[in-house]
Amino acid sequence: MKSEESPNGVLIVDKGPDMTSHDVVAVARRCLDTKKIGHCGTLDPMATGLLILVIGTGTKLSDLLMSEDKEYVGTLTLGVKTNSQDKEGEVTEEKPVPAFSREEVKAAFDEFRGDFYQMPPMVSAIKVGGVPLYKLARKGQEVEREPRFVRVFDSEINRVELPEVDFRVVCTKGFYVRTYAHDIGEKLGCGAHLSALRRTRSGHFKMIPGKVVTFDDLKQGRRDLVLGSMYSLYEVSKLRGA
Repeated sequence: MKSEESPNGVLIVDKGPDMTSHDVVAVARRCLDTKKIGHCGTLDPMATGLLILVIGTGTKLSDLLMSEDKEYVGTLTLGVKTNSQDKEGEVTEEKPVPAFSREEVKAAFDEFRGDFYQMPPMVSAIKVGGVPLYKLARKGQEVEREPRFVRVFDSEINRVELPEVDFRVVCTKGFYVRTYAHDIGEKLGCGAHLSALRRTRSGHFKMIPGKVVTFDDLKQGRRDLVLGSMYSLYEVSKLRGA
C-alpha cells in the first residue's frame, strides 16, 4: 500500500544558510516518509536559494535536471583572499583595494564571459584518486587539478560599494562561483572572495510563490503543504517543453 502512496515528482526548496544539501534531503525524507529522495546540484552550506529535490520516480530525472544552466546572485569582497575562495575559509592574503570605477570592475567581469577554463578549488568535492579534494585540503595538501571547461551565458553588476560588488551570473553546471569571484579579484590585482551566494534559477525552475517550500516547512512536517507545492512528472515535462 505504501508504495502506491509514495510521492513522485520534483520539489523546489529555498535552502537557508548554514546547512548542507544533504541536511535538506534528510529532513525531506522524514517529512514525506520516503527514502527515495535525491538532490540536483549541491549548494555549499553558506549558499541559499533554489535546491531541486527529486522524489520517487522523479529520481530518474536527476541527471537531466542537473545538466541544465543555473543563475546565481552573489557578493564578492575585494582585497581579501581565503583558502576556500569564500567567507567560510581562512584568510590567506589581504591587500588594499584601489578606488576602482564601475567600468573597471565591469571590465574584469567581462573577461569571464563565454567559454573558458576554470580551475576547481582545493576545497571542492571533486575526487582525485578516489579522495575528495576537500579532505586533502583539510590535511594541508594541494594536488594538481584538471581545469574544467565552463561557460558564462550572461552576467551583470548590480552594485559597487567597494570593497563589495553585487553581481548576477548565468552559467553552466559544474561552475564554481567562488572561483569566479577569486579569479575576478586576481584580474583586478587585489584579490577577492565570495561573501554571499543565492541560486535563483536552475534550468526551467524558478522561485515561484506556491511552488517553493522552506527547510522549516520540511522540518515541521507540513506534508500537505509540501505535497501541494510539488511538481508532478507531467508538470515537469510540460515545463521543459517535452
